[in-house]
Amino acid sequence: MATELKVNDSSLPLRRDVKLLGQMLGEILINHGGVELFDKVEKIRNMCKSLRTEYEEETYSALKKEISTLNNPMRMQVVRAFSMYFHLINAAEQNHRIRRRRQYQLQAESNVQPASIESAVLSLKENHISKEVIQEVLKTLSLELVITAHPTEATKRSILEIQQRIAVILEKLDHPLLTKREQKKLEESLFNEVTILWQTDELRHNKPTVMDEVRNGLYYFDQTLFEVLPEIHQEVEDSLERNYLDTKWEVPNFLRFGSWIGGDRDGNPNVTHDVTWETLIRQRRIVLKKYKGVLTDLMKRYSHSTTRVGVSEELLQLLEAQENKYLTEDKQWPVKTEVYRRVFAVMIERVRQVGKSVVGYQSAEELLKDLFVIQSSLKGHHPAAHELRSIQKLIRQVQLFGFHLATLDIRNHSGEHEAAITEILRKVRITENYGELSEDEKMKILQNILIDPRPLLLLNEDYSKETQEMIKVFHMIKKAHEEFGKRSISVYLVSMTKSPSDLLEVLVLAKEAGIYRLHADGTLESHLNVAPLLETIDDLTAGPKIMETLFKIPLYRNHLQIMGDRQEIMLGYSDGSKDGGTLTANWKLYKAQIEIHEMAKRYQIALKFFHGRGGSLGRGGGPLNKSILSQPAETIGGGVKITEQGEVLSSRYLLEDIAYRSLEQAISTLLKVATHVSKEADHGILRNSEWEKAIDEISNESLVKYQSLVFHDPDFLTYFNQATPLRELGDLNIGSRPMSRKKQGRFEDLRAIPWVFAWTQSRQLLPAWFAAGTGLDSFASKNGKNLTLLQEMYQKWPFFQSTIDNLHMALMKADITTAKEYLTLVEDQTIAERIFTNILNEYEKTKAILLKITGDQELLDHTPNIKESVFRRNPYVDPLNFLQVELIKELRSQDEPNDDLLTEVLLTISGISAGLRNTG
Repeated sequence: MATELKVNDSSLPLRRDVKLLGQMLGEILINHGGVELFDKVEKIRNMCKSLRTEYEEETYSALKKEISTLNNPMRMQVVRAFSMYFHLINAAEQNHRIRRRRQYQLQAESNVQPASIESAVLSLKENHISKEVIQEVLKTLSLELVITAHPTEATKRSILEIQQRIAVILEKLDHPLLTKREQKKLEESLFNEVTILWQTDELRHNKPTVMDEVRNGLYYFDQTLFEVLPEIHQEVEDSLERNYLDTKWEVPNFLRFGSWIGGDRDGNPNVTHDVTWETLIRQRRIVLKKYKGVLTDLMKRYSHSTTRVGVSEELLQLLEAQENKYLTEDKQWPVKTEVYRRVFAVMIERVRQVGKSVVGYQSAEELLKDLFVIQSSLKGHHPAAHELRSIQKLIRQVQLFGFHLATLDIRNHSGEHEAAITEILRKVRITENYGELSEDEKMKILQNILIDPRPLLLLNEDYSKETQEMIKVFHMIKKAHEEFGKRSISVYLVSMTKSPSDLLEVLVLAKEAGIYRLHADGTLESHLNVAPLLETIDDLTAGPKIMETLFKIPLYRNHLQIMGDRQEIMLGYSDGSKDGGTLTANWKLYKAQIEIHEMAKRYQIALKFFHGRGGSLGRGGGPLNKSILSQPAETIGGGVKITEQGEVLSSRYLLEDIAYRSLEQAISTLLKVATHVSKEADHGILRNSEWEKAIDEISNESLVKYQSLVFHDPDFLTYFNQATPLRELGDLNIGSRPMSRKKQGRFEDLRAIPWVFAWTQSRQLLPAWFAAGTGLDSFASKNGKNLTLLQEMYQKWPFFQSTIDNLHMALMKADITTAKEYLTLVEDQTIAERIFTNILNEYEKTKAILLKITGDQELLDHTPNIKESVFRRNPYVDPLNFLQVELIKELRSQDEPNDDLLTEVLLTISGISAGLRNTG
């Protein structure tokens, strides 16, 4: 537990901010609970800090006694004090990221920030990547980030908004020309925000509804993404023009955001077709509000007069055609010579009327057409070397966000589709029990239905409530395409895809709604991509065979032709990791991509892999740029799609500068990988067969070790249920979706989110690292060359490097000494000691082999900023863990649940989540 940490000079301003915030919190504690509360918090903090520096049994015993003798209301205030500290640290660290980025920008001539767009373009130039190669890559370059609600942010939105305000004030305090008066005023504002934070409820009193989650997701589009996405595209364009001087670059819209919130119905009965429709309405409402704001601003700015400039004939014709048609006389601009303002007045009114009347724009394309007319006219009289970027930015925004804001993916479980098809086919007397047929029989029936132009459904048929809802979903998709455009819903994801029929069933349901339609003359219409979600280890192995079977079917091949010969395939990181351990799951995912990619090439089908990564390490989490870099390089060119889980949204997209930095890191990586692969210039990005053979062997050993504990130890589930706060997580109102897919409570039905969340809380973090050490160590121990090979793989193979770095992070966030406290919650101590000893031995083995591979003396030596952050947090997380164990023990001993006691437990869960910056 005791470890030394070298102080990182670059973090001095951060430590200054943390100290200032800590002092303010201390003053608030004294004001709220008196000196007694402040002294108690300080005493516990100093004991934990002392134990982290040098472990002593006497200090440990004193700490345990101090915590066990706490009573309310003091105990709850102590819990809140440590939790509040993390909210303050999180705000300070966000501001420090902005500070570091600006320091690089100020030194731009001598020091380009690593992983910036400028550094990527410079790298292309230095590696002699031609403009022709770059232009070809830009045509296919694609990154789509999809926000999800699960695990939703454990921190309330009101707390996040306070954090945002604190970070903004800290940023202002850095200004070098602040007067003493201004500084005092800012510090007073900062103190007030910290006070408000202390006086705000940390916990939600009610479980959020799906529409609550929708509102929370839309917050990031409204606050940052609407502005940041066009800025990222512009920076790529500007960087290319700075470094490739003889070329005029026009960068396509390669970066987009989508959403699952309001469309993901897998295991969530609260997501109905009505909820999805309301989600689309709210998304449109947000984007129209943003357009009205920009257009109003442009109308104020573009005061050009025809007495001073000559505008285009096309603009005058546009004005003549629209002004009297769309504006009443009282809304027309009074100054007739200010033509641009008159046009903007028309456009504002037409945007205001979208979806309400025929006066409104009928599509985003109509709005774009008018904007292009304005831009063309401006070019006629504005100096060519100084473009008016504001109009170009709006054009980019309309191209990116349309009238739908974000493409909404629909997802449902394959079993739900099969149940609906089974009932429908029984009603129309095609087969009595479709669900019990063989795969070949299912495929034959489904293909016959799809090639028959006649509808399958009978009118006024009495279907079950579930089947009626399924049918309504597809009719809603058809209606959404007509109302919001086809980009509003373009992909239907089938979770737990196990066979080709799982995808054809969706096409059958789409056919009945008119989304997929074979006309009598043989022509086909298809307006919905159907994507399999491969999740378990078995499904990943079967993936290539499933897809090849579909590619061989003429009607499916015709469907793909309409989709541009492109197939989307989603890969689930959560269930695979839960099924086989993190190392095995990541390798199986990597391998499946290569195999499916090679197979699809034979059929001349491009693939877009959708990576369903979680926010936490146990569910495939990690920095966005490393997620991209760790994929098979040859799969990048077809486009990359990645989930951005609810728990990472605030850390990445709450502040505009951080949102920009997160996205530019990803784009920088994407540019370098895609162009190098296109030219085949950087073989270090690829891999060799010796590495693949090694990781195959390591993965197999790791799988055996993982399953020997999780699936074959008869006492494992008892240990998991009792030695973690799993039971209590259900009472934390952080998401609209149930914890389990079914009510039986079997391990197989437990969602990966609470599985990871519970282990994280107990500081064991088992899903993020367990069994990796056995696989790596057994391989390294076989001969003297194998360790050297692993070190080479770490240096040269991004996939392996990312895997090892994530294992480092997982072990660093885990804390075995603290985790041992949770053993006291297990009723049978023999079970507790035996299983924990297994976990402890694996932890030590994993740590030892990781240090050998990376050559570090201690975990995370190669990432000092992250290491320091973890060290800074640990002494404040420890008390929350100790308190959590005491509180759970007391709670579980009671016959009737005590609401106050449960609240305290939930406060520790929320606080530990904020401290570790992870839920599930």
